[in-house]
Amino acid sequence: MSNLLVFQSDFGLVDGAVSAMYGVAKSVSSDLDLHDVTHDIPAYNIFEASYRLYQTTTYWPEETVFVSVVDPGVGSERLSVVAKTNDNHYIVTPDNGTLTHLAQSVGLVEVREIDEEVNRLAKSYESYTFHGRDVYAYTGARLASKTITFEEVGPKLDLDQIIQLDTPNVELEDHIIKGNIDILDVRFGNLWTNIDKNFFFNEGIKYGDTLEVAIFNENRQIYKNVMSFGKSFADTQVGEPLLYINSLEKIGVALNQGSFADAYHIKTGVQSKITIRKAAKIVYS
Repeated sequence: MSNLLVFQSDFGLVDGAVSAMYGVAKSVSSDLDLHDVTHDIPAYNIFEASYRLYQTTTYWPEETVFVSVVDPGVGSERLSVVAKTNDNHYIVTPDNGTLTHLAQSVGLVEVREIDEEVNRLAKSYESYTFHGRDVYAYTGARLASKTITFEEVGPKLDLDQIIQLDTPNVELEDHIIKGNIDILDVRFGNLWTNIDKNFFFNEGIKYGDTLEVAIFNENRQIYKNVMSFGKSFADTQVGEPLLYINSLEKIGVALNQGSFADAYHIKTGVQSKITIRKAAKIVYS
């Protein structure tokens, strides 16, 4: 097992919460190599926590340990777990849906409940609101430093018990591709959909084609336009929209050197839908 320990949370960096988790980890082993996915996940947004793990973990060395703390149910009866993925990474997290995207993409080999009688920071048993520090950072550090084995995390759970979020499916109807806007490429305001590139290629959509795009929020259309399908942002003029294949090989929507999300007030999640089809060709008589 590597000594890599990677954190993500919705804590932000405005106070000492993340630093406290680092401190706990280093107290377990000063040799741990600590890194971050992000600490800017919107508060309580379990879906985004799940997605960011899907976006990230594959690119880390095998046996990297990830600690993900987006935990609106902290102190409740929800379980604390460590999951081992098919590509040999470990995810330390509350069992609240955070494992959804990894379970659906790479798959989970085994999940164990954290035995807090053994794997909990000393003298923290009267604290019920900071399991990120007291349970997850501590257990993650013990696992990454080889202080404990995966089997010593706690009892094995049935994979069917693990909580999964609803993730919308992509549909194809009369050559109209219907998908979901899962998340933003936050810094640049690009929309990342759940539409795999193969839906385009199977429909014979080629780079340079003009497509009709409509976006809906709670079944209300909030955007409709035609745009080109390009390999990169350079395939269109500054300020113009385009469709492209993002780094996860899903279809993205962007404004060249602008924020599509800000320009059109686009939201993400299960209520944010997108339809894409080839634009009708104009025939001049």
